[in-house]
Amino acid sequence: MQRLLVALLAAFDAAIAAAVGLAVLLAPLTLLWTLAFGVTADWGALWPLTGTLWEFGHGVPLAVTIPDELIVALGLPTEAASFAVSITPLAFLLFTLLFAARSGKRAATAGAWLLGALSGSAVFALIATGVALSTELAAAQTPLFLAILLPPAVYLVGAMCGGVRVAWEEGDGGLLDRIHDALDAREDWAAVPAAIVRGTAIVIVAVTGAAATALAVMIALRGGEVVALFQAARVDVLGLTVMTLGQLVYLPTLIVWVASWIAGPGFAVGAGTAVSPAGTQLGVVPGIPVFGLLPENSSIWMLIIVLVPIAAGAFAGWAVRSRLVWEGTPLGMSQRTVIALGIGAVTAGIAALAAVLASGSMGPGRLAEVGPSPLPFALALGGEVLLGAAILLLSPRHRDELAEERTDRWLAEMSAEPLVDGDPAPASDAARTTGPSPFDDTAPLDDPRGFTIPKRDPSDRLD
Repeated sequence: MQRLLVALLAAFDAAIAAAVGLAVLLAPLTLLWTLAFGVTADWGALWPLTGTLWEFGHGVPLAVTIPDELIVALGLPTEAASFAVSITPLAFLLFTLLFAARSGKRAATAGAWLLGALSGSAVFALIATGVALSTELAAAQTPLFLAILLPPAVYLVGAMCGGVRVAWEEGDGGLLDRIHDALDAREDWAAVPAAIVRGTAIVIVAVTGAAATALAVMIALRGGEVVALFQAARVDVLGLTVMTLGQLVYLPTLIVWVASWIAGPGFAVGAGTAVSPAGTQLGVVPGIPVFGLLPENSSIWMLIIVLVPIAAGAFAGWAVRSRLVWEGTPLGMSQRTVIALGIGAVTAGIAALAAVLASGSMGPGRLAEVGPSPLPFALALGGEVLLGAAILLLSPRHRDELAEERTDRWLAEMSAEPLVDGDPAPASDAARTTGPSPFDDTAPLDDPRGFTIPKRDPSDRLD
């Protein structure tokens, strides 16, 4: 009965997530539709537009076709009549991911994380199928297969991440517990997976925060250019509102672009263009206001910005190592090497996935290549983070860290004394007297069971 209840609640969460996402689009579109066309508007096109934009927000590309009469009225070239738009507005995708992670966490707390994730994803897939079959626009079409597949895939990833995190820490009585027990059987490797995940999370938060800060600085410095492009567009209040909302939903996408710039490879705003710390090469840039933030030139000294990902990796390595020492989990050089490599590799994978979603086509002609290139971004960010993490994780252990490790080992040995009729065996007393304690000032520093405490001169006492 409890598993059935978990499945029903997870399905309800998925339905709420889809409904909220569609409502966030439908409400402002209805208002704009009314202001633009009045009460006599053709309301039959409102729902298809909403559903198409909802699919687009989950990574489904659009095939845009401009009517011939509009091509003639605007004086556009015939090759601009049809083009693809595939750069995802990540705001919608992140909302679904976070909502799904919350649902997966609740299911894991109830003891059925896998059932909850599958149940919620199945309901989300049914809703996505209904949206895909009922929202067909002649001007902006989406591939039916991707429209059905990608939205529930996004939800499934979020639910699995939220559920696995809680189930790994608290146990699930199933697959994750067996994996956990298998790792615990090898005590020297048990803490490695959690350390990799923790370090990667620290790196992602640090790099994202640095990218968001850099974007905010650019807005403060070049806000005048953005305002000038708004004025040059010569649109009314309705058009200004549409342009502003459209750029806001692309804010997370722009943060990915800035993160690629910080890592070094940069991004493109059209074929043959490049924006990176090493240099900026721009041709004719579209008059989209947010492109007013693009730097007009660069300096080779800007490459110093790549120290930010290295510092993020170093901070992650320090945080992971400090936590392991605090928990009394000493790891050898091979385990720490794997942790550093894991942090770099997982960070590179996340960077590649983000670049795939944040790059692609946004128009005809030169605009078919916009955004960061996934492979250079992944290699650069992963390598920089690996370098920083390795500096802290693979450095020689401090004297205090070695002393704490030897103390913990000595106390563990002393607590494992054999008992004879409820009392310590006499041999244990001999073991205590023959083996050096960690506080033995005669034991050499490299002795695995002791360390030297420098003797203090009596004259050093405070009066």
